[in-house]
Amino acid sequence: MLILYWILVLVMLVGIIGAVVPAVPGSSLILGAILVWGIVNGFSELGWAVGAAIAVLLLSVGVDLLSAYLGAQQAGASRWGQIGAIIGFVFGFFGFLPALPFGGPLLGILIGPLLGAMIGEFLYRKDLEFEARIKLAFRAAIGIVVGTFVGNLIQGLLALACVVVFLVTTWPL
Repeated sequence: MLILYWILVLVMLVGIIGAVVPAVPGSSLILGAILVWGIVNGFSELGWAVGAAIAVLLLSVGVDLLSAYLGAQQAGASRWGQIGAIIGFVFGFFGFLPALPFGGPLLGILIGPLLGAMIGEFLYRKDLEFEARIKLAFRAAIGIVVGTFVGNLIQGLLALACVVVFLVTTWPL
């Protein structure tokens, strides 16, 4: 039983990393590990841990959307820039960025939203001169990426809090 406990704690640590790093499962790994422990050991001692994990999972989704939106809004991005960032994320994740022969999906996830947001903003701002469009597109893209990065850091803190709650409620074994 002790070996399973520490394996699940390691899975949760990967979940904390995944809450911060795109393309790695985060809060769902933590919730899954807590549920496995509950199934094996009984849910009586896990009331707070399961509640915290579910709350973190729901908050993570909200933080993700809100942080990217606020970053975009702060930088003056349009919906085109936001949609471009999402499309860039998908293209980057699945490796459809031909200019990236190295780095795999992780690098694509970092560069894809930036390029997508820039392209979306550039296409939206047709009324401006070329240099002004480039400058505005770059500023909007940086805003979206910074917002997403801040959101990922908040998700990491939420995930860490969830794991701490699990450890506190189950430590005496």
